[in-house]
Amino acid sequence: MRGRRYPEAAHTSRSQFQRDRDRIIHSSAFRRLEYKTQVFLNHEGDLFRTRLTHSLEVAQVGRSIARNLRLNEDLVEAISLAHDLGHTPFGHVGQDVLNECMKDHGGFEHNLQSLRVVDELEEHYGAYNGLNLMFETREGILKHCSLHNARLLGPVAIRFIERTQPSLEAQLTNLADEIAYNSHDIDDGLRSGLITIEQLQQVDFFARLYRDVQQAFPGLTGRRAIYETLRRLITALADDLIVTSSALIADVAPRSLDEVRQAPPLIRFSDPIRKDATELKRFLRENLYRHYQVNRMRVKASRIVRELFESFMAEPVLLPPDYHDKDGDAGRQARKIADYIAGMTDRYAIREHRRLFSLDEL
Repeated sequence: MRGRRYPEAAHTSRSQFQRDRDRIIHSSAFRRLEYKTQVFLNHEGDLFRTRLTHSLEVAQVGRSIARNLRLNEDLVEAISLAHDLGHTPFGHVGQDVLNECMKDHGGFEHNLQSLRVVDELEEHYGAYNGLNLMFETREGILKHCSLHNARLLGPVAIRFIERTQPSLEAQLTNLADEIAYNSHDIDDGLRSGLITIEQLQQVDFFARLYRDVQQAFPGLTGRRAIYETLRRLITALADDLIVTSSALIADVAPRSLDEVRQAPPLIRFSDPIRKDATELKRFLRENLYRHYQVNRMRVKASRIVRELFESFMAEPVLLPPDYHDKDGDAGRQARKIADYIAGMTDRYAIREHRRLFSLDEL
């Protein structure tokens, strides 16, 4: 293990990665995930996933697979719970708009922001900024990173420059994330009525699983049929990942993390299941994520984020004092505004926009 940025004595009853997990769970950013969009805004329904419930589902899937592969479950759980800490309100549209707004000031990447949250923005300890997480947890959080930012970040991002792999636990968390969102976005899409079982049966992978359910439970319909199908979906993806990855690890037989880094990705789906998963993602992109009702909210959310950023940049006096750059540096001020907006929940961003632009709000 590479350790922490600021050395700390080992804990008597918890492992290093258990401590990381606990610090993440007790962070302010983790609590805010409860009111951040996955696909549907929080106020659109009580049963739709949020960034918080998504992170919990990723952790559950990740731990189960890690146990089968004999990897470090605590590290997988810590990465899973932290991977979306830097996500903006309103899901990916918030990230995309904030990146556009920040184009002259280094851009905005939500994975990089998640690392920034745990390294700098959380304020829980007297001795340092951030949560002082282990190197391995921080590296796993950084799923994507531009070369420019990788050069600025140093060792935690060196793999993006050297084109090597992260730990097996980080590789696993990446795919546990995919398993979780593929299954729960289908569930949320069906619950919302924006997609139907009939449409989903155009996807061969889903159709096969749904036929299995009908054979096991003839005539089963409604939520029970959906849940039985999604259970089989998660199982099919997880089991394939375990079998394929076990074979790859046995074949390469890495003796150290350095050998894992130099090898091709060792946590992978088989080619047939990867094809199935890709077809399912394509269906969701075309029929759910681009549905006109989702697009309407996307346009509204885009306007809110853009107008907040532009107003704060034009008049920083509108910001809380902690987000003023005392020297008036435009780049630093823009980054503080990005931190402020990225930390907002959906409902707080909506409320803040009303405060700035509605005469009826104070």
